[in-house]
Amino acid sequence: MARRPLVGQGSNSVQLRRYNERIVLQVLRRVGEASKADLARLAQLTNAAIGGIIQDLTASGLIETLGKRHDGGRGQPATMLRLSATGAYGFGVRIDRTSIETVLADFSGRIIGRQSHDRFLPEPERVVDIVARDIAMLLRLISPQEHARIAGVGVAMPFNLGSWLHELGLPKANFHLWDDIDFKQMLEEAVDFPVFSENDGTAAAIAELFSGAGRHADDFLYLFLGPAIGGGVVYGGDCVKGVQGNAGDVAMIPVPRSRLASAPAPRGEMDILLTRASISALKRHLAHHGIEAETRDDLERAAESGHPAVEEWLADCVAALTPAIWSAISLIDVPLVVIDFDIDGGLPQRLIDELTRALALAAPQSRVPPRLRRGSFGQDAGAAGAANLPIFFNYSPRTAIPTANEGKRGAADAAARKARKDVEPAQDGRPA
Repeated sequence: MARRPLVGQGSNSVQLRRYNERIVLQVLRRVGEASKADLARLAQLTNAAIGGIIQDLTASGLIETLGKRHDGGRGQPATMLRLSATGAYGFGVRIDRTSIETVLADFSGRIIGRQSHDRFLPEPERVVDIVARDIAMLLRLISPQEHARIAGVGVAMPFNLGSWLHELGLPKANFHLWDDIDFKQMLEEAVDFPVFSENDGTAAAIAELFSGAGRHADDFLYLFLGPAIGGGVVYGGDCVKGVQGNAGDVAMIPVPRSRLASAPAPRGEMDILLTRASISALKRHLAHHGIEAETRDDLERAAESGHPAVEEWLADCVAALTPAIWSAISLIDVPLVVIDFDIDGGLPQRLIDELTRALALAAPQSRVPPRLRRGSFGQDAGAAGAANLPIFFNYSPRTAIPTANEGKRGAADAAARKARKDVEPAQDGRPA
């Protein structure tokens, strides 16, 4: 199957047709399954237009027929449609200071294969070789005929890899070699696919928008507690990136100094959130108490054991997150905070429960704390975010809007809001 042209190529009518196809795909991603009449209503398209779009998307393998819906009404039962998981694929590469992970995800966002390397980050040329080899291994999971359905490779990595090593308790190693290189271009020259690159926090937020909380919410702050803490801002159903791509970089929010004996001395009167709210901070505090916990399994066992060091870090983490979240909410005014974690062991839910109470206690007068919700991907958030990038940029109406039809943006917003409203669970004001 030949690769489908992106929106923006060809005449305005072709652009508009491709754009409408993306609206239909977005609606199906959010509602799960729908009839032709449902899609016409939610996407605000005519029956004639939706019929042609469904025919083209089915022929392209992007949607598939489920069967008939019998709802007890009069007339013929409706044929139900959904996204085809095999309609497109995306590679995701998650790079951070202590690991490299490459995954292959299908059109539904499900990860169908992975290659992982837990190690301090080597020089960029070595990482290109590792990732290229891992992509070649993962390609074996799908048939040669499906290779043409690969939308590209997404790369999610922190900016400024050579910075904040003191706060993270990491050696200098090779991180400084990453400061002035274009890894996207290096990788694109090594693999036969287009490469899309984003800050790791933004990439994970896009995954949450595309396949997680974004199915029900237009506006939220996204946080990911991994080796460091990253984040992203979703506003109006779109991911806000900022002038330099740093929107949602919550790691830099000033917070009071930690009271933990294991915390490094800050450079000034205030500390930054990165020092206190991260898995690296938990590892550092466990090591201070003589507990070596290098792997996820080690950390989860420590969390499940209820060791006092874990309790101390948890309290310190919540004490740092509370003013940081209130600062962010004061600026971006969103009702929801989605928090994802690199480990489990019961720790994520405990942190959300304690943070919910702390935010309520610290609420300024006449202000209601944001709802907290656990993220959709857990330790896969970074990799899923990376794998979602090529699919998002190839198939989301948000990423390519015909210049001659800017007014259609309003229709897309209305369709997205209506689709979310139709599938959104009832809210009672309590934390999700």
